[in-house]
Amino acid sequence: MSVSAETVILIFTLFIYVIILFVFNKARKKYAGGKVGQVVNLILVTAALLFVADYVTILESYISTDLIDTVKALFRTAGLSFLAYGGVKVAGS
Repeated sequence: MSVSAETVILIFTLFIYVIILFVFNKARKKYAGGKVGQVVNLILVTAALLFVADYVTILESYISTDLIDTVKALFRTAGLSFLAYGGVKVAGS
């Protein structure tokens, strides 16, 4: 049984996403409120949006490749835009 390089990368990134979400969710409970809490929430939302962008490829057999690429681009842009806008708001306050 041979595992493709893409599968290995997806498993590795899934592991990283789980660690990020676990650690920052724990931090969110500990540092609720204030700027640190806002930054933790920014990171969690950004990680969730990037997660969706990475794993939309699972729907490849149901959706055309062009639509998958579009959805990936939208979720990546949304994640980075959310992080940038939220960062500016936190820095400005």
